Amino acid sequence: MLNRKFFLGFIRIHILYHASKEEIYGVQMIQELKNHGYKVSPGIMYPILHSLESEGFLKCRKENVKGKIRKYYKITPRGEKILHESRQKINELIKEVIEE
Repeated sequence: MLNRKFFLGFIRIHILYHASKEEIYGVQMIQELKNHGYKVSPGIMYPILHSLESEGFLKCRKENVKGKIRKYYKITPRGEKILHESRQKINELIKEVIEE
């Protein structure tokens, strides 16, 4: 990633967006973000997921998948609120940066 700190906000928004559509898990999101040009390692992804959960933006449930515990994440009402606010800020930014 060019500048990890710079893109962390984008990554967090991507995660919240996908978690608002369906349950997500770490490996799935690493691949999804790769499709968008982000190189996110497990060492970056899992701390972000844990942070979003501890901040109350995601909730987690565990499931045994082929003998391994997989954590599935879904957006919370608090996460929905911050995603909505983020969308507004993204639209403002697009107007200023892209449509200038």
